[in-house]
Amino acid sequence: MKHAPTVGVALTAIGVALIRDRETRRPDRLYDDPLAAAFVATARADFARTAEGAARWGRVESVAEQFFAGRSVGVRLVDDGVAEAVAAGCRQIVLLGAGLDTRAYRMGLPADVTIFELDLPELFAFKEPVLRAAGALPTTGRHVVPVDLRGDWAAALRAAGFRADLPTHWIDEGALGYLSVDEHRRVLADLTGLSAPHSQFGLSRFVVDHAAPPYVELRRLVAGDEGAREAPRDVERPGERWLAEHGWRTEFRAWDDMIAPLGRAVAVGDPDVGIVVAVRA
Repeated sequence: MKHAPTVGVALTAIGVALIRDRETRRPDRLYDDPLAAAFVATARADFARTAEGAARWGRVESVAEQFFAGRSVGVRLVDDGVAEAVAAGCRQIVLLGAGLDTRAYRMGLPADVTIFELDLPELFAFKEPVLRAAGALPTTGRHVVPVDLRGDWAAALRAAGFRADLPTHWIDEGALGYLSVDEHRRVLADLTGLSAPHSQFGLSRFVVDHAAPPYVELRRLVAGDEGAREAPRDVERPGERWLAEHGWRTEFRAWDDMIAPLGRAVAVGDPDVGIVVAVRA
């Protein structure tokens, strides 16, 4: 078994697993992800092999705690989107930067749904042995696609059995934000080319203070405390206008409206913050 990732973008998957594990332990949980505990326990043991690693694990836990409230609600909203797409007849789901996602196992999705998980090879080198050790069995079709989104991920996806003639529900829970603007645009262009009519994709519209302490510490952890400490420049990424110009119908859903039924105190009070839901025409 490969050890848990301790630096790089793959490290963020550990943080999200911590968040999902904490949510699962709540009596008022928004979702149930028992496999998150297995990832957390294995990663914690890996980090604890050295004093430096144990200290670093404490920092990972601290950052996860600071992002918990909003990020956990975000997981539930993506779950709701998956359930909505499947109920509408979509049978193909692609996770861009899947991390330690377990929706193929925990959502009770129908067997005729196929999930494609795209992420870095080192992430799956840690993830798959943990799933096997836990005896986890997906309820639906699941294909692992070890690939870097900066490379020819579309070819790798097709080779894994993806069908561009079927409507697809595309999911990005933050991976695209780690790409350059040009790389981000290329992914969206390739995604568009692979999307049959009625395919769906969600694009976040949030205001982020990159200079806030939680974001500074997250960048330090991802960078291994070397470089990447300054806040990224505020550059415009492809958004609602880009999607509309490339054949997508778009609808904006405000964050506060989406989270209102969930009963969590994570409202932002800004009607322009939320998700752009795009449907391929």
